[in-house]
Amino acid sequence: MISLEIPGFGPLELRHLVCDYNGTLAVDGQLLSGVAERVSALAAHLDVHVITADTFGLAPAQLAGLPLTLTITPPENQDQTKLDFVRSLGADATVAIGNGRNDRSMLAEAAVGIALIQPEGGAAASIAASDLVCTSVEDALDLLQNPKRLVATLRS
Repeated sequence: MISLEIPGFGPLELRHLVCDYNGTLAVDGQLLSGVAERVSALAAHLDVHVITADTFGLAPAQLAGLPLTLTITPPENQDQTKLDFVRSLGADATVAIGNGRNDRSMLAEAAVGIALIQPEGGAAASIAASDLVCTSVEDALDLLQNPKRLVATLRS
């Protein structure tokens, strides 16, 4: 668990990390460099979940051996599916990371929503729905390894 008190934002007791796959942890289905190590380190503090339609069909192989739960969803209604998934875990104990339009609702609902703008871009709706924006998944995951960075960014 990651416990934080953020002035003007509130207390956080984070237990879950929910990530999109394509555009977030991977580009063109290939896991980005540095992600495996960061996810493994975070798994000591958070239950890590990846939820994806797996557009390229590579997520199971690319994530094999990592301490996480992979959920592959149907391509329809992904926005609602991801939102329901975050709610099932407990949105108030979840940090979510994504870049696509289908991530917007889970990013808004999670205790902390982090939108990404990487090579696949970042949907404007997801950026608007998030608490903060990063330009690399490595930076987003590092925020969770160094939680005082979250305090510095989110306090008011």
